[in-house]
Amino acid sequence: MAGRDNRAGRDSRVIETLVAEHGRTFAEEAGIKLRNTPQPLYRTLVMACLLSARIRGSVAVATTRALYEAGMRDPRRMADASWQERVDALGEGGYRRYDERTATMLGEGAELLLERWGGDLRRMRDEADGDLDQLRSLLREIPGLGPAGVDIFLREVQLVWPEAAPWLDAKALQGAERLGLPKEPDHLVKLAGHTEPAVLAAALVRAALDKKVVEDVLRRAEERAEDED
Repeated sequence: MAGRDNRAGRDSRVIETLVAEHGRTFAEEAGIKLRNTPQPLYRTLVMACLLSARIRGSVAVATTRALYEAGMRDPRRMADASWQERVDALGEGGYRRYDERTATMLGEGAELLLERWGGDLRRMRDEADGDLDQLRSLLREIPGLGPAGVDIFLREVQLVWPEAAPWLDAKALQGAERLGLPKEPDHLVKLAGHTEPAVLAAALVRAALDKKVVEDVLRRAEERAEDED
């Protein structure tokens, strides 16, 4: 019993330290004030497309900002922009490796959103009617949004679409494993207490992406344990 209590205390300290240091959603980092309204939902979808490519997360986040600053902040404006304007905005954010293909996919995705759901992702959500498998399937229809991109999108929007919570995908659970935490989503959410699952998931993903995050969090958590003793 004592060993179990010690383990639970250790895990709670690790999560508290992780969230305190890295508990910021990627949407927040990209300057998106996530609400259940069309524009922030669309910008989060674009960010998920960018983050799902094999490119640094910081570049994808910077490019999400660059597209916004270039005026491509909703499906209509994205669709109305020329292919070259999209390429230029992607390049401005540093997203050069896949810029031409991504410019095409963003344009096609915006057109599809406009045709099927009037440019409003809430209508897609309504069509799924609470069925997460159906929602995932609909999201997969967006050009450039594969399984990883869908996970990223749901990981972020669970903050405003509670039927998706808790959404801790494979990448978040990889971060938990690296930190020596349990890999059961419900257990992690319980350990995190009142922390929003979206915030917990983002912090765990940062641990999965950067071993320095893991090292720093474990060191700080150990220091806290020593101070408490």
